[in-house]
Amino acid sequence: MDKVSENPFKNRKTDGMSLMIVTGLFITLYLVSNIMAVKIISFFGLVYFDAGTITFPFAYMLGDVLTEIWGYRTAKKVIWLTFICNVVMIICTQIGVWLPSPEYLSDNATAYNQVFTYVPRIVLASLMGFLFGELSNAWFMERIKIRTHGRWLWLRTIGSSMIGYVFDTLPFVLIAFAGVVSNHDLLLMIVFQYCSKLIIEACFGTPMAYAVIHWIEKRLARQK
Repeated sequence: MDKVSENPFKNRKTDGMSLMIVTGLFITLYLVSNIMAVKIISFFGLVYFDAGTITFPFAYMLGDVLTEIWGYRTAKKVIWLTFICNVVMIICTQIGVWLPSPEYLSDNATAYNQVFTYVPRIVLASLMGFLFGELSNAWFMERIKIRTHGRWLWLRTIGSSMIGYVFDTLPFVLIAFAGVVSNHDLLLMIVFQYCSKLIIEACFGTPMAYAVIHWIEKRLARQK
């Protein structure tokens, strides 16, 4: 079986700061996307999507950076860490909902509760979509890298995202909304979320991936 050639900087202690920065931003973007998802955006009353759709592709971009620089094994560890952080956020914010609030701050408490009162099936949909999507994205990116012998980064980032977004969007929409909205609306939600994420990834995420990977490799080259 073919193996991905080892990155010469992959095991160097000096790459710890770069890995920490990318990991921190990766986790932050996912947590922010989950919170932003509470806000529903509408264009002309025809298209509806949650605000997290805007930031979500940039988390995928950083997932591509993790796989490209440090390999699938490291990316998988960061993905599981992010999954755990999502669970911790859900538990902690839910505890905040249950705790009592003084009467004079009831408006603040109501606003907090509206944002952080999670519907169980939405939580399950979000976690499963994230886990399946990111793991498949990282795995396919490494497979594409093997087949292309490390060339055409754009093909790896967009190609892996095309697969990853399927495994992310389908579980999320089906678990969260099946039986709640009509089959027609369900199909529209799947198609729109998938296409919008992929367009953002292609137009903005991939150029940013090139820039971030170039910055990290240049930084590591100076430390060699």
